[in-house]
Amino acid sequence: MTLKRSMQPKYRRRRQLAVALALALTLLLVGISGYVWYQRSVVGQRDYEGAGNGTVVMVKVGEGDSLSSIAPTLVEKKIVGSRRALMREAEARDASLQTGYYPLQEKMSASAALDALTDDANRRGVVDIPNGLPLEDVTVVGGKTREGIYSLISAQTCSSQDECITSDTLRDAVVSSTPEELEVPQWAKGAVASRADDPRRIEGLISPGVHLFDPTATPQEIMRELISNSAAEYEATGLLKAADAVGLSAYEMITAASLVEREAPAGAFDKVARVILNRLKEDQRLEFDSTVNYDVAEQEVATTDDDRARRTPWNTYAKKGLPETPIASPGIQALQAMEHPAEGDWLYFVTINKDGETVFNRDFDAHEAAIEKARANGVLDSAR
Repeated sequence: MTLKRSMQPKYRRRRQLAVALALALTLLLVGISGYVWYQRSVVGQRDYEGAGNGTVVMVKVGEGDSLSSIAPTLVEKKIVGSRRALMREAEARDASLQTGYYPLQEKMSASAALDALTDDANRRGVVDIPNGLPLEDVTVVGGKTREGIYSLISAQTCSSQDECITSDTLRDAVVSSTPEELEVPQWAKGAVASRADDPRRIEGLISPGVHLFDPTATPQEIMRELISNSAAEYEATGLLKAADAVGLSAYEMITAASLVEREAPAGAFDKVARVILNRLKEDQRLEFDSTVNYDVAEQEVATTDDDRARRTPWNTYAKKGLPETPIASPGIQALQAMEHPAEGDWLYFVTINKDGETVFNRDFDAHEAAIEKARANGVLDSAR
């Protein structure tokens, strides 16, 4: 009897411990169930209200990305409340995405986030450079200012109206960086290095077309990416081999192609390329108005006597040979025209009407007669 009485407290403690463990397990299961319910029913379907809390988050949409594939990122960065809310909104709209970078905000409603992701005006890091565009803005006589490449790039870096990499900052990066840091191709390094303090030292080295870049990168990184990708695009045309066949350096080919781009009407690129090569061979000045315009404050098709008399590194009325640098970004068609010029002995050409009709001649008197036709048709009139 004494032994049984001594064992009773031990059994009692064991039962109490078992009850406590069972209660704890029950509470744990209730907690887990509640957590799962909360995650599925609340967090899993949560949708914030409004257009965000003001904290900007840049989101990349890459090639092949869909709303489904980027939804986890949007949730993780606290841009949208849940994947389900975003996909529910997307299904209602049948929305699709374009590559680029998009400035969104934390805690946006699924509807507001989708609006921002499908608004082309909200897309950043995608610059579309037209053929024949120079780096700097161009002021047209009697007209408006056309934005240059620096301005187009700057506009694509803005996460908000007041947060952009400015054109001046991009210029500073170009001037302060070595050709190696900018990944200037080997065939252009010497020319770029020789114009160390000139923001236009990389003129012609950013190819026309659509470029995708990271707008959150440094100015140097942005310019390096654009120059590197453009060099690969130019070289893919067979530039290096063609330069040897034509008798120019690869950099001179880009320079000459920029003249073709600015001077030649559609359908005559290869003929203008031949005129350039013929004049260079005969040591005759090119006398292209586009090279005069490159360094004047206000531009138009015609140039003045004073403009043509100015000695600049580009004015081919005042100097023999090609300009020292390209005067714009040549498109692939213009470059291919230099790589495969037409056969002909022409030394002169002039567009004689506003439909773009262009006359090619070797005889100077015939060329003068064509110029008179152009003047009569108002093509060469100056507004200055």
